[in-house]
Amino acid sequence: MLKTVGDLIKEAQQHIDCVDVATAKKIYDENPDAVIVDVREAHSADESKLSESINISRGLLEMQIHKVCPEATTVILTHCGGGGRASLAAHTLKQLGYAEVYAITAPFDEIKEIFG
Repeated sequence: MLKTVGDLIKEAQQHIDCVDVATAKKIYDENPDAVIVDVREAHSADESKLSESINISRGLLEMQIHKVCPEATTVILTHCGGGGRASLAAHTLKQLGYAEVYAITAPFDEIKEIFG
């Protein structure tokens, strides 16, 4: 039987830390070297992005994250439009060896309201 995207997201979320926007903001504020990675497609980030985020589309994440986060101990917060791609991306980052990764599982508008 084929898995759905929803199945993959649920599986990924069992292996990562999913956080709401308030918790994400607290983590970000408490870690001055934390990085927010916007895993939406570039055209979405071009339309509206967080002031402190770096856009690396989910499809390019494995190839580009090391340029932005060379240390496995870097605190990384992933976000997207609703939490699904952020969860899949966070799972991938964990598999790559990053130790402290969080997926912000909230709609983009809520994230933008808190992070600016």
